[in-house]
Amino acid sequence: MDELRMVRTMLDKPAPDHVAVAQGRDRLRTAMGGRRRTMPARRTLWMTGGLGLTAATAAAAVAIAATGTSGTAGDRPTARRGGTPTTTLNARSILLAAATEADGQADGVGAYWHTTIVDRNTYRVVGGGYTVVEQGQHEQWTPSRPGRPQWASDRSLGARPASAADTAAWQRAGSPGTFKVAVPGKRLAPMTLSTQPGKASVDRAPLVDGDKVFWLGRNVTMKDLRALPADPQRLKAALKRWYQGHDTESSSLPMSSDLWLYTVAHGLITEMPVTPQVRGAAFRMLADLRTVTAIGRVKDAQGRPGTAIGITERTKLGGTIQHRLIIDTAAGRALGEELVVVTPGEATAGLAPGSVSSSTTVVTQGWTDSAPTKPTGPQRGR
Repeated sequence: MDELRMVRTMLDKPAPDHVAVAQGRDRLRTAMGGRRRTMPARRTLWMTGGLGLTAATAAAAVAIAATGTSGTAGDRPTARRGGTPTTTLNARSILLAAATEADGQADGVGAYWHTTIVDRNTYRVVGGGYTVVEQGQHEQWTPSRPGRPQWASDRSLGARPASAADTAAWQRAGSPGTFKVAVPGKRLAPMTLSTQPGKASVDRAPLVDGDKVFWLGRNVTMKDLRALPADPQRLKAALKRWYQGHDTESSSLPMSSDLWLYTVAHGLITEMPVTPQVRGAAFRMLADLRTVTAIGRVKDAQGRPGTAIGITERTKLGGTIQHRLIIDTAAGRALGEELVVVTPGEATAGLAPGSVSSSTTVVTQGWTDSAPTKPTGPQRGR
């Protein structure tokens, strides 16, 4: 059956130091299997965040994590609803549908590649008995050619109770404006979050020829990205040249080939200025991974509908985590990623299985000829 037509048919139905907070977010994200942003270590690194699920969605996430459909299994009929048989999509069908849409898009390069990302990270308040969600907005302009500056800004949007029950507990505690939370590391060091948005931290650096400004399992240049092959097998071979059996972030943490490919493909799809055809090849590459499973119809943290695929990872501190890539199949692009707790660990203690511990949503992605909007806040240069 034609995957694109099938997917369309099914889915068309109706206050504290910002640097310390960002470092804490980074430590938590890394502990739970999250990866670095697309800028290399010598520049500002953007962190990620999370949002809790409703009880019904959480229960569904746990069931899917345990019994998700294989990425290479055929589409199968399910129980009838009102006498009409329905079809459960597998991960391969979802990814091939997105690839088909990406293939047909024009590659219109502009002056800057512009992305806006909103991250959410979930924390348990120390001694408070409730959970809060801290949000951050991250914006980046990368020039298509050397000679212009690259801009990035990082701003906390503040923390809030994660659910109605958490809000009630927060109110019983006197509705404090700041929260002490614990983040993993060599020891659980407390960190303070505020309900108030913070000032933007701005990074500005002139882009010169040969600058490695994106992270694809290793630092790569804009020219490297634009030269990636649009054939899924050749793309896989090109990326796996950099695979050495360990995590993209640490040589001390082993990582399977499939999870490594998912990790670099996720970054490529969601944030990098590759051609639409290379994005389609990345979707097809993921479709061939047997460990990738279908999640189904979901909404991202911004409330936008999409279809998700997932892959599971056992982390050192975060327990067992399911990486969930949420895709807009009709647009041939990703809406973002969620990290779902399957089995809690030290970094996710207090979060129920099925909770989303962190999420990254892509608000803006594309080429623009407009000059960067200069954010306000302390600036760092190179």
